[in-house]
Amino acid sequence: MTLTSDLESHGDDAAVALQDDGATKVAGRSPRQLAIARYRADRLSMVSFYASTFIVLCAIAAPILVAVGVLDPYTFHQDLLAEDGVNPTGAFGGVSWSHPLGVEPGTGRDLLSRIMLAMTWSLGIALTATLFTVLVGVILGIISGFSGGFVDGTVGRVIDLTLSFPVTMMLLALSAPMVLLLRTSVADFPGLGWLEDRDLASGLYVILILAVFGWPPMARVIRGQVLSLREREYIEAAKLMGASRRRLYFKEVLPNVWAPILVFFTLLVPAYISAEAAFSFLGVGIKPPTPTLGNILANSVSYTSADPTFFFLPGVVLVVTVVCFNLVGDGARDALDPKTNR
Repeated sequence: MTLTSDLESHGDDAAVALQDDGATKVAGRSPRQLAIARYRADRLSMVSFYASTFIVLCAIAAPILVAVGVLDPYTFHQDLLAEDGVNPTGAFGGVSWSHPLGVEPGTGRDLLSRIMLAMTWSLGIALTATLFTVLVGVILGIISGFSGGFVDGTVGRVIDLTLSFPVTMMLLALSAPMVLLLRTSVADFPGLGWLEDRDLASGLYVILILAVFGWPPMARVIRGQVLSLREREYIEAAKLMGASRRRLYFKEVLPNVWAPILVFFTLLVPAYISAEAAFSFLGVGIKPPTPTLGNILANSVSYTSADPTFFFLPGVVLVVTVVCFNLVGDGARDALDPKTNR
């Protein structure tokens, strides 16, 4: 039998290698290897993955480049503005070798520097909020699904109560008092003095709001998975061997629900990027001059007709970022679920 016919007969679930004596050896693949192979076979997902990686690297590099003076998002350049002191001189919003994306109307600040630093703040808030959301959702979902009874009912009622709150209205209503509370009372605790900074306090407030109101869907997904896992033989065997609750939760159950956690994480990041931009657009969160994608877009609305480039570029960056992260999540979902065909 030829190597090609062997490979066809074993399909995607086995890797065929040629031994020294000419015989073929079948090597099985783990579910993780199969998922990675399926993901790599999807060109759109791989392009999105590389684009998302580049965006994350830009966000990480931006504060470093600002510190060494390569990027300058705060310096005003009035000499780059027209006689009216508002519109940039030159075509396409003042594009030049020194300012590849032009300058900001009214201030002359470098738009490339501000967009890159805005990606740092927006992605930082979105990723941190996602981590908190997944952490809380996974822990409560595992405890609820595994314990059942009173604990499951209590967590379920908390989820229903949390989902009943209007998130946007509460975000707008509590913004000023909560940020003030973080900068005064909470900042007095040891190790929390950094909250006196307005931007950090505002960013933490947005993170807390997103995490507090974002964990219920995650908890419900994990709870549904755990309900089927808790009756498996290996769980019963662990119980008979005297395994503690902590071991059952995090050694037996958690490794078997990593697939939905990964998918939920990759899909939650772009949702939180859009949410942070929307909150900044509404005036909640980090305020100028510190840039985020949301407050840059909010500022650009005033110059839609006078300087379309200033409005267009931040919007394109936001759209590309969200779409790339969404496609990464879609690819991960399809790779982890072989029954799903794109």
